[in-house]
Amino acid sequence: MSLTPYLFFDGDCEEALDFYVSAIGGEITQKMRFSEAPPEAEVPSSDKIMHAALMTPVGPIFASDNRDAATPKVKGMSLSLNYGSVDTARRVFEALAEGGEKQMEFHDTFWSPGFGTLTDKFGIQWMVGVGDEA
Repeated sequence: MSLTPYLFFDGDCEEALDFYVSAIGGEITQKMRFSEAPPEAEVPSSDKIMHAALMTPVGPIFASDNRDAATPKVKGMSLSLNYGSVDTARRVFEALAEGGEKQMEFHDTFWSPGFGTLTDKFGIQWMVGVGDEA
């Protein structure tokens, strides 16, 4: 059994995936465009991303360009990244925050030697911290 986050973007999925590879690390292992679907799939022909898989050092993330503009934005959910060192967590936090908005600056807390929250430039909420193993 596994649980994989599946992120939907408003036409900038490919840009977001490249950004996450740069910020978090990993590799895009699958990328299928709507234009590659067979005719019987009845999807609009587009170069936008129908499905992609990003294998990060901390696990997979799936992503797609949202076909339905009426779909509401996700609220009340964040992706949580936990690292073994303050330096690594701080570097990833700052990279993800580029062009986005920090809700809680990365700093030491009573539960962690480093933790911060942000919304990246694509609207995805993140919590980045240092786990117990640090």
